[in-house]
Amino acid sequence: MDPNLSFEELLTGVSFASAGSGFDPLTPLISGVFPIPKQMEYFRECKKRLESVIGKQRTEEHIKKAVFFISAGTNDFVVNYFTIPIRRRSYTTLSYHHFLMQHIKQFIQDLWSEGARNIAVAGLPPMGCLPVVITINSENAFLQRECIEKFSSAARDYNLILQNELHFMQTNLSNSRAKLTYIDTYGPLAYMIQGQGKFGFDKVDCGCCGSGYIEASFLCNGNSYVCSNASKYVFFDSIHPTEMAYYTMFKASRATIDHIINH
Repeated sequence: MDPNLSFEELLTGVSFASAGSGFDPLTPLISGVFPIPKQMEYFRECKKRLESVIGKQRTEEHIKKAVFFISAGTNDFVVNYFTIPIRRRSYTTLSYHHFLMQHIKQFIQDLWSEGARNIAVAGLPPMGCLPVVITINSENAFLQRECIEKFSSAARDYNLILQNELHFMQTNLSNSRAKLTYIDTYGPLAYMIQGQGKFGFDKVDCGCCGSGYIEASFLCNGNSYVCSNASKYVFFDSIHPTEMAYYTMFKASRATIDHIINH
């Protein structure tokens, strides 16, 4: 959305993400952000811009070689399903998983139709261990901070279904040289939380910003208290990991990412 985005930046990689969005069309409405189909529209606009500079054939080749990374879904559960009762009136947790899968598959299909051939899809993290989830769903959140199993269990079930769906889609797209890859975020983040000292983390159940229990988005701003060493925390605010935690997750997924890029 940067009006000063240069062609060189567009050519080397951009993010279409909108914080607070999700696969469920209701989720971005709750947060007042761009829905994923709108992000798809912006990608098509960027594709046209590429074509205007390097031509249609070179653009198609460029897109075929590019890696498309999709990471969404947490907000569908934390902001939407488990917080607001609208979807729970119509969907069990399992049927909601499948509802989301239909939107994920459509999004992947749309990317494939636009020429994308290397698509990586991140699974859900252990949502029950997010500081904000612990705070909101614990009887005494400031004294006893333990992961909320209901949320983490939903993430594990979702990840299994997602992997099966990606495998099925990969089989159906085998003749198109498309490569759909699952990126595990649950395992690496859970390992960091469970074995905090092993990875050099002192704090795993609260964030570095503010009280660390509930602040995120505009509640975590330039005037907020920030811990002296964020690298000692798994979470920066009550939802998002720190740079160090992300780097540790990246290292855990490095072999998978290298395989996508080099094959």
